[in-house]
Amino acid sequence: MNSLFYRSGGVALLPALMFCLLASCSDEPTGVDALNTKTLILPDGTKVLCEVMLRPEDMARGMMHRDQLPPKRGLFFVHDRPGPYPYWMHNVKVPLDIIWISPDRRVAEISADTPPCLKEPDQCPNYGGRALAQYVLEMAGGSAKLHGLKPGDPVNW
Repeated sequence: MNSLFYRSGGVALLPALMFCLLASCSDEPTGVDALNTKTLILPDGTKVLCEVMLRPEDMARGMMHRDQLPPKRGLFFVHDRPGPYPYWMHNVKVPLDIIWISPDRRVAEISADTPPCLKEPDQCPNYGGRALAQYVLEMAGGSAKLHGLKPGDPVNW
């Protein structure tokens, strides 16, 4: 039988197939991806699926050695307490927008199109860390401008 509307024992399989297809269209992660991800919502309504970085070794590695960070994806760094947190781009291969977020979930500082640094660690400059922040969001370079992000804007999760 070549019909999607296959009936077996009087039960139509088409509704079950449609349910499965629609369920897979969700923006929310499922399975293993759901264990270390969080969806952040930008002021323009864009949902950014982020890998959550909690452990010091994950935070230190961040985007090092990765070839890309797709649109609407990010890395979300969660620090134990508010503070000034400068970031660097050592062994990062692509430009990133680094967005510092205050404890009250507002954009505190932005380093747009932060360039990669494939030099020796002592030759890579630090960026940001001038504003009090507890969270840092990294997205592909140009994302902050694309979504109109500016200091003071709320970021929800």
